[in-house]
Amino acid sequence: MSRLIEVFCRTVETIAAILLGIVMLLVVVSTFGRYALAMPVPDSFDISRYLLGACVMWGFAVIGLRGGHIQVDIIADMVGPRARRWIDTFAWALLLLFIALIAWKMLGRVQSAMRTNESTFELRLAAWPFLAVIWLGAAASVVTVSVKLLRIITGRELVDSADDRELEEATHGKR
Repeated sequence: MSRLIEVFCRTVETIAAILLGIVMLLVVVSTFGRYALAMPVPDSFDISRYLLGACVMWGFAVIGLRGGHIQVDIIADMVGPRARRWIDTFAWALLLLFIALIAWKMLGRVQSAMRTNESTFELRLAAWPFLAVIWLGAAASVVTVSVKLLRIITGRELVDSADDRELEEATHGKR
């Protein structure tokens, strides 16, 4: 099971990286075309904003398993391990609720775009495939956050404090 989760996480990371690379390339090419050639890439604004949304959701899925998000440990550092686990369980359960709501609303947005034939401004590309990629990222986030929450509840994983992680990275030359 752990191997399957690791493969899933690597796949999610690869998708997030590819999407970010495409956004970067699109913005650079469009900017060069606009200012150097007076010919911007058609629909670059619409496509880049859809892809940026996809980058956020797929990146969020990576955070679900890696836990590399911003955290404030003021209270959690003052309590014992058992209370810390309860705090982490509550925080990750709240995060799961939040991302599940985003996935649900994003699915409704995809269905709405399909029903209304929503399209981009210049090239009239269908919007729903772009929105579906965003929804898939949100759905992947639900999976990764659920796995993380399950690991915390079962005691197989404790969430490190930010200070502990920084100290560990510094001693191993990662910072």
